[in-house]
Amino acid sequence: MKAKTKILTAAISLSAAFFSAQNGNIEKHLLDLDGTSTNIKIQPTMYGIFFEDINFAADGGLYAELIKNRSFEFDESLTGWKQPNTKTLSPNLDSGFLTIITDKSKTNKNYARITVWNDKNYSLENEGFRGIGLHQDEKYDFSFNLENVSGNISAVNTKIIDENGMVISSASSIIKGGGWQKYSTVFIPSKTIEKAKLQITFTGKGVVNMDMISLFPQDTWKGRKGGLRKDLVQKLYDLQPGFLRFPGGCIVEGRTLAERYQWKKTIGRAEDRENLINKWNNGFPHRLTPDYWQSFGLGFFEYFQLAEDLGAEPLPILSCGMACQFNTAELVKVEDLDPYVQDALDLIEFANGDSSTKWGKIRTEMGHPKPFNMKFIGVGNEQWGADYIERYKVFEKAIHTKYPDIKIISGSGPSPDGEFFDYGWKELKKLNAQVVDEHYYNSPEWFMKNAGRYDEYDRSGPKVFAGEYAAQSVGVVKPDNKNNWLTALSEAAFMTGLERNADVVTMTSYAPLFAHADGWQWTPDLIWFNNLKSYATPNYYVQKLFSNNKGTDLIKITENGKSLKGENYLYASAVRDLKKNETIIKIVNAHAEKTSVEINPKNITSGSKLTRIVLTSAGLSDENNFQSEIITPKEETQTIKKGKISAEIPANSVVILKLK
Repeated sequence: MKAKTKILTAAISLSAAFFSAQNGNIEKHLLDLDGTSTNIKIQPTMYGIFFEDINFAADGGLYAELIKNRSFEFDESLTGWKQPNTKTLSPNLDSGFLTIITDKSKTNKNYARITVWNDKNYSLENEGFRGIGLHQDEKYDFSFNLENVSGNISAVNTKIIDENGMVISSASSIIKGGGWQKYSTVFIPSKTIEKAKLQITFTGKGVVNMDMISLFPQDTWKGRKGGLRKDLVQKLYDLQPGFLRFPGGCIVEGRTLAERYQWKKTIGRAEDRENLINKWNNGFPHRLTPDYWQSFGLGFFEYFQLAEDLGAEPLPILSCGMACQFNTAELVKVEDLDPYVQDALDLIEFANGDSSTKWGKIRTEMGHPKPFNMKFIGVGNEQWGADYIERYKVFEKAIHTKYPDIKIISGSGPSPDGEFFDYGWKELKKLNAQVVDEHYYNSPEWFMKNAGRYDEYDRSGPKVFAGEYAAQSVGVVKPDNKNNWLTALSEAAFMTGLERNADVVTMTSYAPLFAHADGWQWTPDLIWFNNLKSYATPNYYVQKLFSNNKGTDLIKITENGKSLKGENYLYASAVRDLKKNETIIKIVNAHAEKTSVEINPKNITSGSKLTRIVLTSAGLSDENNFQSEIITPKEETQTIKKGKISAEIPANSVVILKLK
């Protein structure tokens, strides 16, 4: 995510050519629907999910851990923690104090040494991720690792307290024996609260060491201990995605090579995973987030597992030895690329190797003996220029020499046009690249005007992955961007063009996916959440309508022999679903007046049932929110006679027509 393309115009003041009604009534449109095979398949991967840990999407979001900096690994080791009765310039003989002990030989290198002089006055508190969200009467697993060093501390007392200091749940753990031990208990909150905090006190005086202080809901996705937040995964599942791209995004690259995402550090036991600063910690001056780190509790094993749960193809993206070119642009010399290339080869073995292989054995030991059957891998994220092409060649040769069936995703840079874009495509075509990732963040008008973008693309060249896109209501990297109906409508218009060109475009995904209401850095985003609940944007429902109705085979829908890509404010695509024996038509009306269509079907056998799904809103600036999702699809069925099909298309609407 970066400022990639200049906004052509202010979004709300779109040209009258799109959104102001003309004089007189709009005539009925006569459309021809030809069921004759185009021999173009809609790939199962056509509509997928792009996941990046931005906007607190992982820690504080999808990963259900409720304690921030649970193992004291941030650069500022006490980030998220407070000692209310401990003073800096004092021996604190009337309370106690905490110091950080570091063992650099370990991946989880820090732990807290707590000295309690007065157990009536010492406490340690954690604020969570913009608070701790808890639901009344649900169960939460609390655990910590503790070593009893000296003294007579006999118990660790924990409380969940609200903003007013009221206790909503409490528990006590009796300390036993010496050496490091894990202690566990269960909290059951007496009320629902969005911004609680954890308070820890002690019984007795002495010194203890503590680490991995953790709080998880029991009601996670599929009930997995230490798992994922159920409501957020459910929204992903409902999209019926064809693929899951992870872990990003610019965090793949890192601000420096040392801060790049390294998948091998994200597997194994969660407590042994090495924490890393998040690239978006200070990515945007308008939303500095110094408490944004990655615990990697959501690591590559969990990503693969999530893709499997969703029925989606896993699509990991790996560093190609180039740090983010918007930051340091640090490079690995080509002659020093071997460890980076080996990471890619080892990842394929981790995903697909059997238990007799080194990395397949590790996957098996983590609880998944069956291979994940990974088919795709990405080399770099939106890199550009000759340095990228040079490195891509090295990766491509090594991967396809050992794994010829793996499809490699390459990139055309961060912009949808320009010198670097043209250069990237020219060179990747020479190299017979398989799939090229294109990114576009732009105005709603740009999306409307580019519905025919892929009509003239080379049918014999690489396939296209529309890997990151979203209409920006104000401008790229503007904090006031909104997920309003205008942006969703323009994306729907653009997506009809993606679908009409399914012989070129085989993968698409909106970005970013998630945003925490109090912890975001980038807008707009597909799904918004706070510590208790989440809501789907109008953009989400556009994605869902297309993905849930992608069909299997492209067919033609035209007006006067031409594709519908904005003339008369109409956009359309059509598919057959041979598995369900359905014909599905997607129509976008970008006009401020309703219209009607009369469709003349040819070479199509259908019954008398027509399902009509409408997504619209009265105002282009309308949005969904936590209180109400006012923009959601409405479905109805009607009986039709054989022959022509008539349907009303409301003003500024997306309409799905399904013939069974």
